[in-house]
Amino acid sequence: MVQRENTMKEKREIRFWVRPIFTPKRRFLQGASDNLIPEILDSNDSKYCNFLRLTPVLFEKLLEIVGPKIEKQYAVREPIASRTRLELTLRYLASGDSMASVSYGFRVGKNIVSTIISETCQCIWNELKEKVFLNPTAENWRKVAKDFEDLWNYPNCIGAANANSGSTYYNYKGRHSINLMAIGDAKYCFLMLDIGAEGRQSDGGVFRRSEIGIGFENVNMDLPEPTQIEVNGPELRYVLVADEAFALTPYIRT
Repeated sequence: MVQRENTMKEKREIRFWVRPIFTPKRRFLQGASDNLIPEILDSNDSKYCNFLRLTPVLFEKLLEIVGPKIEKQYAVREPIASRTRLELTLRYLASGDSMASVSYGFRVGKNIVSTIISETCQCIWNELKEKVFLNPTAENWRKVAKDFEDLWNYPNCIGAANANSGSTYYNYKGRHSINLMAIGDAKYCFLMLDIGAEGRQSDGGVFRRSEIGIGFENVNMDLPEPTQIEVNGPELRYVLVADEAFALTPYIRT
C-alpha cells in the first residue's frame, strides 16, 4: 500500500501543466515568433514575405484588424500573444507543414496550435470576407469589366474562372484533393471562392454545383445589361472567361 502511494505520488510529480519545451520562457528564447521572424525582417523583406506570404506592412495591417479579436486574457497561464497566433497561422497556411512541425518551430503545444489556427482562420474570414470579396452588383461587375478591357483589351469580361486542388478526396490522377473554385479579376485578385468539392469531380461539374455557378445559372448575380461595343454592332453580354473544362453557357466563354 505504501509502495503504491509512493508510485502514484511520483506520477503526479512528473506531470507537466506545459511541457518544458513549450513554456513561455522557451518560446521567447527559441520560438520562431521572437527569434527567426524578427531576424528575417531585419535582414530581408523578401524572405519575410516568402516565410509568411505577406509583406511586413500588410502583416501589420492584418494584425491591426484581427489582433484584438484573437488576443486572450491572462487567466492561469500567460496567454500566447496575438502576433504569435497570427504568425503561426500564416506560416502554417504558407508552408503546408504539419501542425506538429509548426508546433516545434513556434514552441507551442500541438493541440494549442490546432486551436489557434482554427480560431485565427475563422476570425480572418469573418473580418475580411465583406472587405475582400466582391458584392455582386451591376456597378461592381462594370468596374471589374473595365479593368479587363483596360489591361487585357477584353470587353465585358467580369472574371476568369479557375479551379485548383488541395489535399483531401481521391481524384482521377491517383491523388487526394479538394477543389478550390475561384473567379479572379484582371489583376489576379480573387473576387469569389468556393472550396471543398471532391477532387474526383470535373472542374465544370464543380462550378455548376457550386453556389457561384448556381447563382449565375439562376440569374441571381445582378449582371449588367448587354452593351454595344461598336456603333450598330451586336450587343455583348457580360461573361466569365474560362478554359475548355467549362461548358459554354450564356455567361461563360472559353
